Amino acid sequence: MKTIECMDEMQSIGQEARANGKKIALVPTMGYLHRGHASLMEEGRKRADLLVVSIFVNPTQFGVGEDFDSYPRDMENDRAVAEAAGVDYIFAPRAVDMYPSGYQTYVNVEELTLPLCGANRPGHFRGVTTVVTKLFNLIAPNVALFGRKDYQQLAVIRQMVADLNMQVEVIGMPIVRDADGLAMSSRNSYLSPAERVSALCLSRSIRTVKAAFHGGERSVAALKKIVIDTIGKEACAVIDYVEFRHCTTLAPMDRADEQTVLALAVKIGKTRLIDNGILGEE
Repeated sequence: MKTIECMDEMQSIGQEARANGKKIALVPTMGYLHRGHASLMEEGRKRADLLVVSIFVNPTQFGVGEDFDSYPRDMENDRAVAEAAGVDYIFAPRAVDMYPSGYQTYVNVEELTLPLCGANRPGHFRGVTTVVTKLFNLIAPNVALFGRKDYQQLAVIRQMVADLNMQVEVIGMPIVRDADGLAMSSRNSYLSPAERVSALCLSRSIRTVKAAFHGGERSVAALKKIVIDTIGKEACAVIDYVEFRHCTTLAPMDRADEQTVLALAVKIGKTRLIDNGILGEE
């Protein structure tokens, strides 16, 4: 495994691999890798001849007052996780190279970025789609793998790839959870022990809503009340949003069906966590 910082070197490797008929898989990350990331890499290893993981804390997807400076970073551990998963190359570019002086071009997906996280994080998805486009251009992957925990991000990237005729297969991978149900996230490291226990209200509310749905409840208003009541029992939990949306279009739903995704964003203390679940899935 080799770590590359130079954009030209990474681009040359991708071009040479493609020219030699090799299939490339890319796992874009912001580092601080955990088992959720490892699951993406392991699947990428199965699907391609060359496996690349990018590690780049992308400044353009952080808003004013967000946690760009404090976002957890641990390159030594990242290398160990990546090597264990069979990664060939870590691409870890510098921000000054990705966004040099005078940079002024961005990629924007419009409607899908407006609700959910986009409503309270203006510019976030513009930063995501821009950096993913740059990674696709530099590495030329055949396949790119993303976790479904960032459900809206996955939908936005799929829309971008379709709209811009990008020749990349986008794979959405299942959420990886700890044994207690908490969705794995780099930001979980911010939680105190007591907050981590409180954070279980996200996965608990999803399980409770799924049970009600499979029991016959279809009213979104009733299902939403279940979530609010469940999370409301935790004193340090503050709801950002509770939304029931169509799993593909992200259109709001009045009546739930098997294609409805419950999407949550909740602040546990100062830490904002997201989680989701498609009601028709076990």
